Amino acid sequence: MGFFGTYLYDGKEGSWRPVAPAIDELGRPVRGDQLPDAAEPWLLVDIHDSDVTTVTYRPAGRGTGVAYLGITPRTYFENEQASAPTDVTREAAGLADWWRQAHGVGEAASKGKEIELRSFLAPDLDPDDIEVDAQDDEDEDDAEIFVEVKTSRFLAALDLPRPAELAR
Repeated sequence: MGFFGTYLYDGKEGSWRPVAPAIDELGRPVRGDQLPDAAEPWLLVDIHDSDVTTVTYRPAGRGTGVAYLGITPRTYFENEQASAPTDVTREAAGLADWWRQAHGVGEAASKGKEIELRSFLAPDLDPDDIEVDAQDDEDEDDAEIFVEVKTSRFLAALDLPRPAELAR
């Protein structure tokens, strides 16, 4: 069994707190589409089985307010209904807008941040295109195997502290 954890970053307080996950270890909805009760800007990371991190953020800026790290739920569950189609470019722009607001930096800085963040985001993939071969894991970076490692690096790219469980 992989890692599961859901954390809310409150941009006003500058701290993380654990919250109920969106889906349980069997893929059943827990929270549904209920958004956190927090002042903006906030960011929620929901790590599912070391494979999928759902990043929900407000304000959404130019994005939809939802991005994925690792693989998308559509790919993970092999079900097109598991999540909306993903637009990595749009979400990178939205997350750069979020970063700019959360840190009070100018618009010029967000273009570089947008490019950096895009490298972390997961596109939708055809499940048939994913090769499962344990021997390949030896050659891969840990962030490509364990989404919690990628999530920790993503949070560092957003210049955020990490929840204690991801700082290890």
